[in-house]
Amino acid sequence: MLVDLTDRVVLVTGGGRGIGRALVERFVHEGAQVAAFDVAFPEDPVEGVLEIEGDVTDAASVQSGVDQVAERFGGIDVLVNNAGINVEGRVEDLDLAAWRRCFDVNVTGVFLMSQAVLPHVKASGHGRILNAASFAAIVPSVGAAAYGASKAAVVQFTRVLAGELGPWDVTVNAYAPGMVPSAMNGFETMPQATQDRLLDTLTLRRWGTADSIADLLVFLASDAAAYITGTLVDVSGGKLATQLPQRAYEGLSPSAS
Repeated sequence: MLVDLTDRVVLVTGGGRGIGRALVERFVHEGAQVAAFDVAFPEDPVEGVLEIEGDVTDAASVQSGVDQVAERFGGIDVLVNNAGINVEGRVEDLDLAAWRRCFDVNVTGVFLMSQAVLPHVKASGHGRILNAASFAAIVPSVGAAAYGASKAAVVQFTRVLAGELGPWDVTVNAYAPGMVPSAMNGFETMPQATQDRLLDTLTLRRWGTADSIADLLVFLASDAAAYITGTLVDVSGGKLATQLPQRAYEGLSPSAS
């Protein structure tokens, strides 16, 4: 199966660092014309990428960024709403400002970006909107009420928008990354016992990678996924596949596991 994104215009939010930058690099590799939208960028830009500094929570900033992309490339085919933040804290201790900030970035940012690109993806003929959710949208963790609730909101927003854009043949999907080490979560710098406890929750007992997410998004952005819409795709290494997945690894030799 040939996944061809040649000359498709792709806009990635949070594209300056981390998973977002990896997504930008992959879309460039696949032949797309790529724009990255973020609050700041490193000094080593990805060659050929239009970098736009902006804030997904600010409507004027979002509209300006979308306008710049459309003017530069003649339209927008794919929006990847990757930008997001994590807020931790038990409900009784959670600061109201932190709760609001989590929803502002993770939910309102998705809304504003999606709303701004609608004229372009409706006119595209290959319109795609891809929204970063999380397995926390399905099974959240204690101390992650703000994050889990915000990602669950993204999933429901995705389904509604998919329904609204069906007449224009625009697909809208969410994806649920698993435990991908990043500066935000610090998985790989945790004590080994903590890492082992987290890895024990995965059917595929290894950390996720940005490449695994990029593989999925390239597919969902392509014509090969033209009949997939309104869904949440789990790319978490089997985080939700079975109860106690570590039992499959018990008693295996180190080389087998």
